[in-house]
This record gives sequence, C-alpha cells and structure tokens, in this order.
Amino acid sequence: MAVLQDRESSKESLLTAQSSLVAAQDQGETADDLLDAGVDEDLDDAQALNDTSLTFAKKAFIAVAVVFMFFLSFMLGKYSMTPLEVCSVALGFIPKWFGYLGAAFPDPAAIMQVISLDVPMDTPERVLFKIRLPRILVVMLVGAALAIAGASYQGMFKNPLTSPDLLGASTGASFGACLALLLSLSGEYVQLFAFIGGMVAVGLAVWLNKMVDYDPTLGLVLAGILVSTLFQSGMSLIKLVADADDKLPSITFWLMGSFASINWADFLMCLLPMVFGFVLLVSQSWKLNVLSFGDEEARSMGVNTRLTRLVVIFASTLVTSISVAVAGVVGWIGLVIPHLARAIVGPNYKVLLPTSMFVGAAYLLIVDNMARLLASVEIPIGILTAILGVPFFIIIFRRNMKGWS
Repeated sequence: MAVLQDRESSKESLLTAQSSLVAAQDQGETADDLLDAGVDEDLDDAQALNDTSLTFAKKAFIAVAVVFMFFLSFMLGKYSMTPLEVCSVALGFIPKWFGYLGAAFPDPAAIMQVISLDVPMDTPERVLFKIRLPRILVVMLVGAALAIAGASYQGMFKNPLTSPDLLGASTGASFGACLALLLSLSGEYVQLFAFIGGMVAVGLAVWLNKMVDYDPTLGLVLAGILVSTLFQSGMSLIKLVADADDKLPSITFWLMGSFASINWADFLMCLLPMVFGFVLLVSQSWKLNVLSFGDEEARSMGVNTRLTRLVVIFASTLVTSISVAVAGVVGWIGLVIPHLARAIVGPNYKVLLPTSMFVGAAYLLIVDNMARLLASVEIPIGILTAILGVPFFIIIFRRNMKGWS
C-alpha cells in the first residue's frame, strides 16, 4: 500500500514538472531559460548587496576624511603645532575652562564671558581655541551649506550647471555688504546687510516669476538673471562712489572672500540658521527624487511641487546668504561638490544631500589650509576656489553624467 502511494506521489510530481515545462515552452522559454532566470536573480541580489556594502564603505571613507581634515587643520598655520602638542593643549585647557565656568556661576555676565573664551590663556591655547577652532567650524559650515544648496538647486531645476547663486543670493548679499562698507558700518552690520540683501534678491526673483506667470522653472532662472544683473549694477555704482584710498580696497577685499577674521561670535551667529536650513533641505530629499521624473509625475504622487520649490529656495537662500555674510563670496563650491558627491554615491538625493555636506566641508577645509600656507600673506579664499574649481569641475563633469541623461 505504501509503495502504491509513493508511486502516485512520484507521478504527481512528474506531471507537475512536465506541465511547468510545457507552460514555459508555450511562452517561448526553455529549461535553460528558467535556470538562467534564477541565476540572474541571484546575481542581481548579490550585486545589490555589493552596491550597499560599497556605498557604506564610501560613506565611512568620507566621514574619516572629514574627521582627519578637522584635526589636521589645528596643526597647520604660521604657528605650527604637532599632534602631541594639540592633544596636550586641549587636554590641559578643557579642565581649566570648566573651572572658570564653575567659578562664574551663577553670574550670567561672567558665564557669557567664559563661554566666549574671554579668560586667561597662554599662546598655544589662544591659537587653538580662539583662532583656529572657530575658523575651522565656520569653514566646515560654509562648505556644507554651499554644497547642499548647490545639490538642491541642481535637483530642483534638473540642471547640472546650477549653483546656489542662480537666483541672485550671492549677488544680493554682496550688494548688501558693499552698501554697509560704504556707510562705514561695523562688521556685525556688514553681515546683517549681506544676509538681508541675499534674502531680498531671491524674494524679488520669486516675485517676478509669479508676476510674469511663466514656466515655473524657466521663469525662476530668467528672474534670477535679471535680479543678479540689477544688483551687480548696484555694486558697480557703489565702487564708483567709494573712497579709492579707504573704502574701495575694503570692498574689493571683502568680495574676494576670507575666513581670516572669523571668531566665536560669527560661529554662534550662523550656527542655528544653518542647521535649520540643513534640516529643511534634507527633509525635502525624497521630494527632489520625485521631481526628477517631472512635475506631472510628482503631482500624481501627491507632491506639492510649488511648495517644495519654495521650501528649497528659502532654505538654500538662507544658508547661502549666511555663508556670504560671514565669509564673503566663495565660488564654485556649490557647483563642483554636488557633482563629486554624485560620482561617489549616485543620484539618490536622500544620500546625495548629506554626502554633499560632508564632502563640501572637507573640501573647503583643504582649500582654506592652502590659503593660509601657500604664501606669506593669506590668499583670499574666493581666488583659490575658482582656480581649483575650474579644472576640478571639468574632470568630474566629463566623467560623471550619471543621473542627468
């Protein structure tokens, strides 16, 4: 009886296999095709796993590079320090600083004095904590801000040649700073005027696009060109009427960009607005992925394209205006770095935007260290970013068109 049951089971299995083969043959497939399909699926799974591992390795390398450049920047400069000296000074000063903070409590004025590092310090401590640390942090923030703004604009406009100053943010901020310098205002007001100028310029471009009621993307580009031309003319007028012996050199030097005068007040001024802008842009990353398929497809998936564009424009303008306000005009970061990040991790904006931030921070640290070391006087950062950016962009752009075609 058991033998008969086994025979019946074998017949059923054979019939099932034959029917599967006949169905595959009816569809133009053979047994070898079925086997190849199974192998292809396994290969696809293995390739996906390998891509994931490779992407993780690239992210880890970028993170290590940023940390390495952060610590290396403490050692470089006219007052050079060895790694052992940096560690010794840092470990020696930090307990002293907490002691000053405890002694200042609960007087708010004394606490703010300690927080701003207005405490007794020797020369290595002053170089490390009052000069280099705030400068390094601001350089990293500016590099990250310009890079993520450029990547967001390139995704929103679906154009690889887009940069953060497309809508006039840099030009408007430069005009505001030049106006403040012409009026002989202090450094804080120069930064304030620069920030207001950048926001006003982009707001004017958005308003012009709305008034014309043209294609939303092309209209913004055209409005940005008009606004940039207007503010460039204003800067030329300011240079014309500025005192050639006093104010004109200050205006010219400011427009070339520099981190030489960065202090803790500059860092605290730009920290919160930039973090807010970073959070806004990263939160829109999946919507930028959807926008890459076109507005109609994005709307069909429930994305408010107009609101998304306004959020991206506002956040990008915020971080760009603050960057120009604290450092002057630093070009090419927002154009070059997104392409470098795209070559590393691909076109997925959920990964591309954070990667652009880290790569931009590391790249601008490298350029700033070169500006401090290449000559007896510090080279304006805008000059170096342009000199390095042009060949760098040509190499990257020629080898990486992934995601644009």
